[in-house]
Amino acid sequence: MRDHLVAVDVGTGSARAGVFDRDGQLLAKTKRQIAMFRPKENHAEHDSEEIWAAVCACVREALSEAGIPASRIAAIGFDATCSLVARDADGAPLSVSTTGRSNQDTIVWLDHRAIREADHLSATQHKVLQFSGGSLSPEMEMPKLAWLKKHLPQSWEKAGYFFDLADFLTWKATGSAQRSRCTLTAKWNYLSHETSSWSDEFLRLAGLDDLLEKGGLPQETAGAGTRIGLLSPAAALALGLDEGVAVAPGLIDAYAGAFGVLSGAAGGAGLETSVALIGGTSSCIVAFAQEAKPGRSLWGPYYEAVLPGHWLVEGGQSATGALLDHMVRMHASGGEPTIELHARVIARIAALRALEGPDLSPEINILPDFHGNRSPLADPHATGVISGLTLDTSFDGLCRLYWRCCVSVALGIRHILETMAGYGYAFSNLHVTGGHVNNPLLIELYADVTGCRVLVPQTRDAVLLGTAMTAAVAGGLHADLASAGRAMDGGETEHLPDPSRMPLYDRDYRRFLAMLRHREELRAIG
Repeated sequence: MRDHLVAVDVGTGSARAGVFDRDGQLLAKTKRQIAMFRPKENHAEHDSEEIWAAVCACVREALSEAGIPASRIAAIGFDATCSLVARDADGAPLSVSTTGRSNQDTIVWLDHRAIREADHLSATQHKVLQFSGGSLSPEMEMPKLAWLKKHLPQSWEKAGYFFDLADFLTWKATGSAQRSRCTLTAKWNYLSHETSSWSDEFLRLAGLDDLLEKGGLPQETAGAGTRIGLLSPAAALALGLDEGVAVAPGLIDAYAGAFGVLSGAAGGAGLETSVALIGGTSSCIVAFAQEAKPGRSLWGPYYEAVLPGHWLVEGGQSATGALLDHMVRMHASGGEPTIELHARVIARIAALRALEGPDLSPEINILPDFHGNRSPLADPHATGVISGLTLDTSFDGLCRLYWRCCVSVALGIRHILETMAGYGYAFSNLHVTGGHVNNPLLIELYADVTGCRVLVPQTRDAVLLGTAMTAAVAGGLHADLASAGRAMDGGETEHLPDPSRMPLYDRDYRRFLAMLRHREELRAIG
């Protein structure tokens, strides 16, 4: 009987695989690191064949650890970062790198090489931008493709396929070049709610008239909960599975996580008052609504990016976990930001707060935009600001800086949520998943700074769970996404805001907004 599922998540630095039963229980999880190439400033690249090899190794190891034979796997699902994979007409790797190396065929989501192209496309104010917050980020695929065509014409000439990373994985798994509605709608300016989903006019403005041909891109897309096909013989062998396994359309990783934590509310009245925060290297705020509610700096709304009949909207911070790593790495008493070092810092912060009270180091104020501001300013040129530094190079000095950096990240989330409220969203429940659930400082701050009820899923890996839920529908274990969500939801732990600390963070938020104004004043001085 085929009654189990495999979910694969490819993040910024690793590939992971999980084996689930039909009730959403995670039986085994494995992880493999993947390399990132940084040939130039703002350039970041992967080797897609290395990613596929890591995925295959993870799936084989997870199956072995779970003790589940391939004959019991009904379906496999993939989610990934919104990285861009290039292949030639024969399907071979195609260089996206200034080095010319063919194995560097994937532009990582965080790559900002295409910032000028993003600025150019944003300035057009074309109507398609109404569904990407009124502007384009260099993290989106159109600016990256425009950069590639301009700067690496030899690669463009040879191109036969351009894939979002999740679609590349389903292509490797099945041989089918079908694309996911989730990926194209969210990252390629594909308007799934319109009859003619590609805008020829916008493609011409981007200089990408030949994109559909060069990229092997379809007119129609596959929605979440459908199936791309079955595993090909070669993929089944590589993954340690068999050819009877269904393959679900790929998902953007943050959207898989959002569905994983909000699935219990899918189809109910609570969905529109709930928002997901998927925190890792960066942070994404994701919500679903039955009506389109466009807003500047919000990515979307995207029609049926995950849930049928619903619009998805996203806000985000480009560097959060990455920012905490940066603080640890750059400080004189820091070092390589290992899990153990983060734990030491967090433990010492708890001790300092017990000694000095909750208002620890209020003289330090930070704007966390060290990799631009994705939301609510939609400003990839924004930079970080730290006020209140001294000559302190001690470990306690690092801890104070780290604490105030955590505060700034939470203040940034409040800024996003308040902006979304101005566009008609009203959230009282903040569902948090991703790596941030392992940082008790952030969980506490998300509640105290935003005033929301914070809910952490019992299944800590909601990204894998959301991907497994869509695979469960593709594999026939559940009738639809709402049914899968209800059946596989594992419950949540509640964290309520502490009213006694809210005045401190109201003060910090006023300072945060003042710093934003002052940064703009400085930038305006010629």
